[in-house]
Amino acid sequence: MTMDKTAARPVAFNRWLPYWAVLQADFVQTLGSWIYRVWALVSLLAAAGYILYKYGLSREGGITQPASQLIADLLSWSLLGSVSLVVVLTAGAISSERGTMADSVLSRGISRYQYFFGKWHSRLASVLLTFLLMSLASLIASATLLHEDLSWAGCAVALATVACMLAAVVSCGVAVSAIVNSTLLGIAVLWVLLYGGGFMLSLLPARYVSPDRALASLPFILRGNYDLDGLAKLMAGCGVLSVLAALVGLFHFGRRDI
Repeated sequence: MTMDKTAARPVAFNRWLPYWAVLQADFVQTLGSWIYRVWALVSLLAAAGYILYKYGLSREGGITQPASQLIADLLSWSLLGSVSLVVVLTAGAISSERGTMADSVLSRGISRYQYFFGKWHSRLASVLLTFLLMSLASLIASATLLHEDLSWAGCAVALATVACMLAAVVSCGVAVSAIVNSTLLGIAVLWVLLYGGGFMLSLLPARYVSPDRALASLPFILRGNYDLDGLAKLMAGCGVLSVLAALVGLFHFGRRDI
């Protein structure tokens, strides 16, 4: 009696495949949305115009334009000026798909946890990669055209600090989106959390580096004069806030009706 050589072999199942599918699909969808394109285009045009304006002043008026102050202004604007679009971009990550979520999650073998993590990591990747690429381009242009007073170690610390604060905003936005049913309600709740939290942090004693104090000290950080311990605590706090917000959103999303 011979064995059947054509017997079916066991098929290996990749448990992360649904997660990657959600992440890739949402990443492409995010890059193609008009909100993302408006945010990226406005940020790029504003940075290019501001750099050229400062370069014109230095060439025609003979006014020394330090690159550290220019980059500090651009980083502050990239966080404060684009928060509105980032809030809209993240607050609708899950709530905007309430009508089709049951089919996506229950009919295609995708768990709620994989769905949430795919959405969260996709929005983090799209926002942070865009921010870092535009910031690096601004750094190179400023160092080339203007008076260079930058410390590259300070530039790395400044970019990491602003990126951590952006990551906290994105994580809170996705978490709120998983809790509420409406995108508009999510935007309102997220704005209250951001403004309320920012105000409370600004009341901390001076020995603590709050987000507003970190933004105000960006010119010094870019020149290499910074309190690494205080900034590290701020970045760690943003990381803890991101994880806690994601856990709250994930817990609520995993237990509620779709």
